[in-house]
Amino acid sequence: MTATTFGSTINTSDKGIATSGATGTDWRAVWQLIKPFWVSEEKWKAHGLLATVIALALGMVYLDVLFNAWNRDFYNALENKDFVAFRSQLWRFSYLAFIYIAVAIYRVYLMQALEMRWRAWMTKQYLHEWLENQSYYRLEQTGTADNPDQRIAEDLQFLTNGSLTLSLGLLSSVVSLASFVGILWSVSGPLAFIFHGQQWSIPGYMVWFAIAYAGVGSLIVFWIGRPLVFQNFYQQRFEADFRFGLVRIREHAEAVALYRGEEQEKGQLGTRFQRIWDNWWTIMRTTKRLNVASNFYAQFAIIFPFLVGAPRYFSGAITLGGLMQISSAFGHVQDALSWFINAFSSLASWKASVNRLAGFHAAVVTARTRVSGITVTRNNVGAVLLDDVTLELPSGAALTAALKAHILPGQRILVAGPSGCGKSTLFRAIAGIWPYGGGSIEIPKDARLLFLPQKGYLPIGTLRAAVSYPAAENAYKERAIQHYFELCKLPHLSGKLDEPDNWSQRLSPGEQQRLAFVRALLAKPDILFLDEATSALDAETEEHLYKLILEDLPGVSIISIAHRDAVAKYHQIRWQFVRAEEDTGETGGLVLATQQQRYTILASKTRIE
Repeated sequence: MTATTFGSTINTSDKGIATSGATGTDWRAVWQLIKPFWVSEEKWKAHGLLATVIALALGMVYLDVLFNAWNRDFYNALENKDFVAFRSQLWRFSYLAFIYIAVAIYRVYLMQALEMRWRAWMTKQYLHEWLENQSYYRLEQTGTADNPDQRIAEDLQFLTNGSLTLSLGLLSSVVSLASFVGILWSVSGPLAFIFHGQQWSIPGYMVWFAIAYAGVGSLIVFWIGRPLVFQNFYQQRFEADFRFGLVRIREHAEAVALYRGEEQEKGQLGTRFQRIWDNWWTIMRTTKRLNVASNFYAQFAIIFPFLVGAPRYFSGAITLGGLMQISSAFGHVQDALSWFINAFSSLASWKASVNRLAGFHAAVVTARTRVSGITVTRNNVGAVLLDDVTLELPSGAALTAALKAHILPGQRILVAGPSGCGKSTLFRAIAGIWPYGGGSIEIPKDARLLFLPQKGYLPIGTLRAAVSYPAAENAYKERAIQHYFELCKLPHLSGKLDEPDNWSQRLSPGEQQRLAFVRALLAKPDILFLDEATSALDAETEEHLYKLILEDLPGVSIISIAHRDAVAKYHQIRWQFVRAEEDTGETGGLVLATQQQRYTILASKTRIE
């Protein structure tokens, strides 16, 4: 299935939503979120399901009209003590009830099917957009959208469920209003009374009473419940923040245990939960006031039609069946007019989710379509070329001056210098994931690059999948994997290839770094970047792995960041980060400007012995 974009950019930011946007309504933003699915390749199935659900919803309204007429005939039979008519109405009620139950069941069933199709499609698109062009990485760098996991997992569910439930509920209310307002107008008749000595008559007076009753109730509920949108918006954020804190402890359980950081973690989690607690009590107070108004409104609505219709009944203008029909019709009209009141809590939660999705959508689109100042292209030269490359922080602050450099096939370069001077950022720029800066980077057309960071990534699953990542699980033969396990001093893992586990928690940092070298040996890249990839290993194992790489991949270009001079002998060139004032004037230098210091890379072209 081809990927479909979300639509055009929504000019909404998290900060805007968190204030005025949390309570405001930008229906163009809502439409941009809802529209794509209904015009996608799934549209025919979606339209068919939606049409069926709408037909069933309208069928339920028609059955309500039939039940309304049944009310009149049934209570007239009771009033007249007509047993034949009474028995006939019981049979009539039985088959109407059976049909109503069947229609109601399949309406819910098919709506759930449509909801899951919609959610599955939206989830696929959002995952595609979030993961494309390293948007997830840029979002973390800029902090423009919090808790993307919660937005994709929960907010999308709220969007699809709420959109269908609320829209179909509104449609049913509109159709019910159109169906029953005429019935209520005709059966209620006029209300005649004398006021200031003058005769007055209100035709279809029950309709006007229903409109006035629902109108006053809607205004009161809106006034009381309006803060719920804002409060639900923050409740979802606080819940996600708390859940993220719990996951972080699980991911870093060993480090927390070694530091004896339990009390600190309790304090942080307690602070996050306190936000949930405080906001929840705010929601409770608002909900209590809302429930007072809505429950009073709903309960009084039961007796209200009898109070208003009683004068005509006791005057003999209508029968008991007529009064019950008026009561039923009034209930449907009043319920249709009260859609906003009945759906307000759901509407508030849905709007909060829409606001969060709109902010997330805007942030993803901005990150995905952001024009990188550093262009990374492929060339036919056969070398990595860095031309006037400058690096910046995500905030826009300058990080480096221009650099001109190159990496030839088979070269082995050691990048050294003080911590924090920008060595890893240079790697990120070459990898194409650091868009902040300027200049151009060219990479050989058919060259395969592999980056091994200090702390690698091991997906949850089988060990075979973890070793093969990012290739498919069955990309490499088992004998090849076991061979490199032996060479990288991991023989104890050979029999565990098909065991599923969270290997980042099960393996030590040293084992994970050795596993990363197994990946490199299996993938056989043309250019290998090692960003302190042996920092957790002892000197003997580090030396062994470097020798292994050079022996097994003799033509590979190696660019290493390392703080230990022991690895220098495996490289031919040193790029040394030094302070700018120490610059000897050699060509090929790069000035790096941090907030406190300026650094220069001096490229030494003599072989390191």
